[in-house]
Amino acid sequence: MAESPPFTIDQFYRFIGEKRIMAAKCKNCGSVILPPRPMCTNCLSTDLEWAELKPRGRILTYTVIYVAPKEFEQNAPYAFGIIELEEGTRLPGTIKDVKFEDLKVGAEVELDFEDASKDWPHWPRYLFRLIKPL
Repeated sequence: MAESPPFTIDQFYRFIGEKRIMAAKCKNCGSVILPPRPMCTNCLSTDLEWAELKPRGRILTYTVIYVAPKEFEQNAPYAFGIIELEEGTRLPGTIKDVKFEDLKVGAEVELDFEDASKDWPHWPRYLFRLIKPL
């Protein structure tokens, strides 16, 4: 039986590099843990498995960043939001290629991926794209 990869942020980004969004799922209580951790945040069980999440969700909240941290200045202005995925798990991320006036709480988004950058951060990246404006 193959051993499961560790439930770490590093492994999370390895899955992102494979264009998959993966979370830890507790075998004891069923909680989905994102970002992944080696222990369930609900029942403290360490009996976990990796679960692939559906790449769609809705915007819960968002903001437009005009004054960005140094590493992201070249991207400003850009939209950043908290997305509730179909399974109910929440994931923060950049919302790309969108007219800011089309951003609305409840708008549907789809997960997309970018290869690792030579600039910081060096991990492959996930982002969201608006499916259709409300």
